[in-house]
Parts: sequence; structure tokens; C-alpha cells
Amino acid sequence: METILAQQPLLTLFIVVALGAAIGAIRLGPVRLGAAGALFVGLALSAASPSLANDWTIVQQLGLLLFVYTVGIAAGATIRSGLKENLSLLLLAGLASLVGAVVIAAGAGLLHLPAPLSAGLFTGALTAAPALDAATRLTGSADPAVGYSFAYPLGALVGVILVSIVAGRPWRGRRDTPSLAGRGLHAVTVRVAESVNPREIAAWADQRIRLSYVEREGTTRVLIPGEDLRAGDLVVMVGEPGSVEETAREIGDIAADHLADHRDEVEFERMVLSNPDLAGREVGELNLPARFGAVVTRVRRGDLDLLARDDLALQLGDQVAVVVARDHLQAVRDHFGDSQRQVSEVDALALGVGLVLGLLLGMVSLPLPGGESFALGAAAGPLVMGMVLGSFRRTGPLVWTLPDSANLTIRQLGLLFFLAALGLGAGPQVAQLLRSPSAWPALIISVAAVLVACLVVLVGGRLAGMSAPRTAGGIAGFLGQPAVLQAANSRVRDERVESAYSTLFAASIVVKILLVPLVVAVLS
Repeated sequence: METILAQQPLLTLFIVVALGAAIGAIRLGPVRLGAAGALFVGLALSAASPSLANDWTIVQQLGLLLFVYTVGIAAGATIRSGLKENLSLLLLAGLASLVGAVVIAAGAGLLHLPAPLSAGLFTGALTAAPALDAATRLTGSADPAVGYSFAYPLGALVGVILVSIVAGRPWRGRRDTPSLAGRGLHAVTVRVAESVNPREIAAWADQRIRLSYVEREGTTRVLIPGEDLRAGDLVVMVGEPGSVEETAREIGDIAADHLADHRDEVEFERMVLSNPDLAGREVGELNLPARFGAVVTRVRRGDLDLLARDDLALQLGDQVAVVVARDHLQAVRDHFGDSQRQVSEVDALALGVGLVLGLLLGMVSLPLPGGESFALGAAAGPLVMGMVLGSFRRTGPLVWTLPDSANLTIRQLGLLFFLAALGLGAGPQVAQLLRSPSAWPALIISVAAVLVACLVVLVGGRLAGMSAPRTAGGIAGFLGQPAVLQAANSRVRDERVESAYSTLFAASIVVKILLVPLVVAVLS
């Protein structure tokens, strides 16, 4: 069997991926390994059969490339909207990365661990796969991969335990925005008491509510944005329950008969945004009232219903709730695309161009003091380029963003390939490390680094007035570890977890990559 596997590397790779996925799905208390299962299977297999530890570099680099680019694209698309809310955690993540580097450097110096291994322990304890690429290139050694493989499960375990404790804590966060999860959106029909222009209604001007249908003199139609409401009108109001009820009392009273239940003249329908020409555009840019006499009231994204504010940027795969006259229903459906099949497809041209640009950026050498130079490499280059392109969302005909389902699929496959190849290549060396006197020192400083760094984010987030869910998401994003994110989501359903995770994920990776040369320089 060993001979067959050695002669068939693709077979070996997919056996590791399949077994790793199966093991990763097993829950051990609050811990589930996820994609890291492939790392452990690869390590065990190559440690037992060293002949399998061939050159897996190309598979490792391909997996890492797909992983970091899709992470960058997702982060770039959301970082502008989440930057203000997560700025404190973003700064804390940078500080935590620096503290983790200091702990590793100081501990390795005291315990006499070599620089390449210590750089790998830093990247593994803080679970930063792209930083491993920088450490490998900088040291020209295989030891960083050994240190990463050794410390990675320790970092994931500490992160899972911490967020499992924190996520469900009762503190709300005095400076945090309230959660939308579990509150949803509410639609009511209001009978207008006195004539009023919507611009005079605070909740409408602040876009905390949307107005859609209106019935006037027995005729039901879509309300033109900004149109005067007259006494006796019945109007449908959509928004968060508190804002809707407050505004209803302000302009009239809630009617018993809900106007949205009558669809003889006006339709209310959810449509899938599959038209790439609309991806990345804001709701206000669509100009639907003028073009089709239609209004978007809400957008279903993932498990959340979002109010269709004018500044809400749409993404491929969004389910857009549209109120439109029956005569224009098909035209609006064609405009949005409304195709599940199309939204699951990936724009291969945009993906290929983005990856090429990322690799070219990684090849650019940056001068350092002392005549040295530093290049972002095949991991950080695509990551940074993905963040830039994701923030643009589109450039002419090229749509850089990916549907969430496609992004997550490519990301997961990339991570599985990377970890499987890493484990297959590093198994014999990790086994040797475990048998050596350096095992305990490596264990101590790895746990110390990730624990202290995560506590910086935890304590800092609490002191900065962040809620428990956002702080838990900040820890998960700082580590960039999907298993930690899953642990947080299993404890509480709150969109602030994902918001903090997506904002901190890519930025924290960039900081860790930049800190790798510091760790190596201090210990060299």
C-alpha cells in the first residue's frame, strides 16, 4: 500500500483530504477541527511512511493562493462598511500580533530555540498560513513548516476554548451597535392621519424605514420615493420593529388589514441578484422607481434580512424583495437576473486576472534597511490584491466579488489542499521534533503566545465597550481560524461575530506577515 501511495501522489492527496474532512467533522466537546483534520492526517501518514513526504510545494502554494485571494476578496467587499464598527478591535488585533511576536521571540531566546523553528511557531500559534510562506522564503529552511504544524492545533484549541466562553457572555457593549439577528424586519400598513412629506419623518430620512405600497382613493400602487402622503392614505412601512411602531404612531395608526396581502395590482416578490452588471452597485444607483416604478424594501443575505438602504451595496446571490406593478414584474425580474444557476457560476476571467495581478504584486521587492529587500510573496501579494479588488467590487465589465457560496467553496478547497500538502511534507520532521528535547519548550511558548495575544483582544474589546459577540468574532478574525468562528457561531446567533471576523481576518494576516522578519531578525 505504501508503494502505491508513493507512486500515486494525487491519490495520496485526496485520501488525506477525504479522511481529514471526516475527522474534522467530529466534535470533541466545544472543539471541531474542521479543515485542520487534513493537516493531522497528512502529518500522521507521512510520519508513519516517510517515503510519502515528497515535494508537495506546488499543491501547497496553489491551495494557499486560492485561500488567501478569496479571503481578500471577501474582506475587501465588507471592510469599508465594517471598518468604523470594528476599528477598536482592528487596532487591538495589530497590538495582539505584536505581543505574540514578542512572546515567541523572548521565549525562544530564553529556551534556545532556532530562529526558523520559532518563526514557524509564531505563524502556527497565531494560525497564519500566509505568514508561513514568508517565514519559509526568509529563512530558506523547512523548519518553519515544522513549527507551524506543531503549533497550529494549539492555537486553534486555545481560540476555540476562549470564544466558547466569551461569545455567550451577557455584556452588551456600551459603544457597540445592537444586533440585527433575531430581530428581523417588520412590515405594517399605516393609515395616515394628516398630510406629510416623508422627508419630514425622521426615520425615513435616516433610512431606518422604507415605504412601499400606497392605497389612495381605492387604487393601490407603488409609492414614489419622497411623494407626499395624504390624510386617509394606507401605506406599507418596512423596518425594524421599534422604528416601525414609533413612526406609525407619529403619522397615524396601524391598520388591521395589511395592504401587502392584496396583490391584484401590485406584486411583492423576492428575486435573486444574478446579473453581474448590478453586483457591487448600491440600491440607490439602480434608480428602480424611475425605470420600472418599483421599490426595493429589503435584501436577504445569508441568514439576515437587511433593510434596503440607498447606500447598501448589493452582492451576487442576494435575494432582493421588490414591490412592483404587475405590468413591470417580468422586466424587473430580467433586470436582476433571478437565476440560481447563474449566481453559482464563477467569472473565470475576473478570477484569473485577479490571481495574476496578486502574484505579480507578490514579486515586487521592497527595500529594507541594510540593503536587504522583502517581497510580499505568493501569499501576501494575492491577499492584498484581493482586498483592493474586493473594495472596488467591479471595474468595467469585470466583477471582482464572488458569490458567497462560490467564495466559501473555493476558500475551503484551497485550505484543505494547503493543509493536506503541508502535513504530508512535514510529518517526519514533526515526529522528530516531538521526540526531541525541544518539544516542551516549543509547546510552552506556543501556548503562551496565542493565549496572551487572544487575551489582549478579549480584555481590550471589553474595555473599549464592544459586545461579547463582536469581541468573540474579533478573536476568531485575529486568529483567522474557521474552527474558532464556528465555535463562536455555535454559541450565539449574531451578525456582529461575522462582521468582526471578516474585518479583522485579512488585516491581521498582513500584520503577521510583516512581523515574521522581526522574529527572524531578533533570533538570528
